[in-house]
Amino acid sequence: MKMKSWFISLLLVLVLSSLCFSSFSTTVSYDSRALLIDGTRRIIISGSIHYPRSTPEMWPELIQKAKEGGLDAIETYVFWNAHEPVKRQYNFEGNLDLVRFIKEVQNAGLYAILRIGPYVCAEWNLGGFPAWLRQIPGLQTRTDNQLFENEMQTFTTMIVDMMKKEQLMAPQGGPIILTQIENEYGNIQSGYGDAGKKYIQWCAQMAESLNVGVPWIMCQQSDAPQPIINTCNGFYCHEFQPNNPNSPKFWTENWTGWFKAWDKPDPHRPAEDVAYAVARFFQLNGTLQNYYMYHGGTNFGRTSGGPYITTTYDYDAPLDEFGNIRQPKYGHLKELHTVLKSMENALVYGNFNSTQLADGVYVTEYTGKGITPACFISNNKNSGDATVEYNGNSYFIPAWSVSLLPECKDEVYNTAKVNTQTSVMVKRKNQAEDEPEVLTWSWRSETMKHTLKGAEGSFTDHKLLDQVPASGDTSDYLWYMTSFDYDDHNADMDMTLSVQTKGHVLHAFVNGKLIGSQYAPDGQFSFTFESVVRIKPGKNYITLLSGTVGLQNYGAYFDTVATGIAGGPVELLEGNTTHDLSSNLWAYKVGLNGEDKQIYVDSPHHKWHSGSIPTMKPFTWYKASFKAPLGTEPVVVDLKGMGKGMAWVNGNSLGRYWPSSIANNQGCNQCDYRGSYNADNNCRTGCGEAAQQWYHVPRSFLKGELNTLVLFEEAGGEPYSVNFQTVSVGTVCGHVEEGKTLNLSCGGDRTISEVQFASFGDSAGTCGAFQKGNCDSETAFAAVQKACVGKTMCSIEASEVALGASGCKNITVSLAVQAACS
Repeated sequence: MKMKSWFISLLLVLVLSSLCFSSFSTTVSYDSRALLIDGTRRIIISGSIHYPRSTPEMWPELIQKAKEGGLDAIETYVFWNAHEPVKRQYNFEGNLDLVRFIKEVQNAGLYAILRIGPYVCAEWNLGGFPAWLRQIPGLQTRTDNQLFENEMQTFTTMIVDMMKKEQLMAPQGGPIILTQIENEYGNIQSGYGDAGKKYIQWCAQMAESLNVGVPWIMCQQSDAPQPIINTCNGFYCHEFQPNNPNSPKFWTENWTGWFKAWDKPDPHRPAEDVAYAVARFFQLNGTLQNYYMYHGGTNFGRTSGGPYITTTYDYDAPLDEFGNIRQPKYGHLKELHTVLKSMENALVYGNFNSTQLADGVYVTEYTGKGITPACFISNNKNSGDATVEYNGNSYFIPAWSVSLLPECKDEVYNTAKVNTQTSVMVKRKNQAEDEPEVLTWSWRSETMKHTLKGAEGSFTDHKLLDQVPASGDTSDYLWYMTSFDYDDHNADMDMTLSVQTKGHVLHAFVNGKLIGSQYAPDGQFSFTFESVVRIKPGKNYITLLSGTVGLQNYGAYFDTVATGIAGGPVELLEGNTTHDLSSNLWAYKVGLNGEDKQIYVDSPHHKWHSGSIPTMKPFTWYKASFKAPLGTEPVVVDLKGMGKGMAWVNGNSLGRYWPSSIANNQGCNQCDYRGSYNADNNCRTGCGEAAQQWYHVPRSFLKGELNTLVLFEEAGGEPYSVNFQTVSVGTVCGHVEEGKTLNLSCGGDRTISEVQFASFGDSAGTCGAFQKGNCDSETAFAAVQKACVGKTMCSIEASEVALGASGCKNITVSLAVQAACS
């Protein structure tokens, strides 16, 4: 009887465990209309947050803000070269802790979309491919090549197994509802011919064999094999159609802005245009869209690609580089998400019908038996507002906008009518007690004495090697060292040293002296360096330092693009005589001595000089101590005055700096949200200014007492103006129509200290440039002051009851406010 009782108890436990597991597991499938979560069609609004571009301490707040912004899911790539920098040596620590990141998403109650790739593009160094792939003879990436497919399958399988082990796939009760294999291959597939087609077939078969339990997707892959879902990337995807009538319409990358290069101004994509693109997508049967990026973050270390992509990866995203809410983009999209969710049942179960109301103006209806209808009215013209009649009502639809009518009656939201505040961010000096205004510096030169005589080479070759396979991409720098014997003469001779390089930077030394430096012009990938040099009788040492500024991450065969002084030639020109040194015996050394000795880590074993600090001196290390700025607001370091190099705080790399690189003057014209957005032509700021002056210092990098900043200055700079500041809201503005409520917030603990402008009437202009019109309430300013000054946030109803009569006749009245935060 005891045995029988024990068996019944065990069986009961197993049954209850099974019921418990099934209650938490999620079934994910799809049909032609939508993704199905536990059998129910859903619209999914997702946003990209890349775990290595922030810190673990930032993840919970970033994810929570995304949730409060109306997102259902967080999307991330998986970065192969970060996790496996050396073959079979893995790193999942710190901000590479992928499991912890996905669990943070789960803790917030959101879904996750895992884009394994493992090619990612992402403006990431080498597109996420480890440099050691180049060192495997016969391996070709992203094509029908067994060597590459073996490596790709090994890494992909490891990631999938890791997710399964941690119970993170949706059927296991985890948050991951979609997985992606490959990435934007269709854009460049033609370059690989039939081998590319075979490769995509292999990718699909390999992915399906992993049995993840959720659908696989491929973006920009019109020939994605079934059952893989092909998806769209771009600024606009409303016209996209999947390659199979049984697949739903997914948008994996809605570009909220654009990445920034060292020679270009800051790109911005207007909130109105992003909202327009989202509304058009859902108007035309779209059911899942992902913002790329929702938080862009920072390219710490040497992770930025391009080449010439900046350390900031802000992307003009709804959450800025530091995690602050970017208004009005965040709030304007949040309102859109709320309205779309109220229409969800109609969008995924209703019947679709579209009718033209006027030139470029269409109404789209989602209706059905037992379904509350939902409608969109879009004006797709670049210019020309429209007033149209529909269902007995009149609707004003501005050009390049969409109105949402959840019950096909009242307009609840229009993409061009922004009711959210605009926040202008500022930098402030929040100095700790007793912190001096100017940092005290020590310094040391990069040790190069033996290198400049070719005595520190770690390997040799009779040819000029490609920098990436030669160095394993463990440093931005590779030394090329040789000598030239000039024995037929008894006197010095002037010659021209000519170096043809495919690198981004070249520093040339002859007989231990720097004879010149050159940077690739206008973001080009190659240039020829020439300089007159004095050659002495006997042995002359030729030492060349090649530098990279991020490696290429996109295009057919992008990872095979030669870098450094690959093949040369390197020549000494003596009148009509050419001394070709390309086949000389060259010695090679990877990186700087300071990198090898980890000078950037504060240690008593590292010797530094104090007293007179050299400035504008290339190849110099600088060190200073500082106290963390007060408060909890994000911290930045101002490096204007420095040339080019790398920065560390307490041994943590902030990334490359290059404030001496000046942005060009293209695209900084007045911004108009109407018409297709082009990141190169409009809505830019910062023309003619330092491409990047401010560098993010995450709070988790800082310690309670003294902190250490270390700079390696490659080009020559002036460190005395370097300082630390915090980032916060400085000015808030809002402009809403009568009947709406204007909400203003300084964020955090800061309060509204002053109302700088307030008008309830026919005011015009934008934040920072408001102007009163011909009619205005005489009591509006005082009413806004009373409601807002001294408060962290305030709400003002745009009405005569709250603000007084405007005196305006037969025109649209609005409330405009600008206030300062302190």
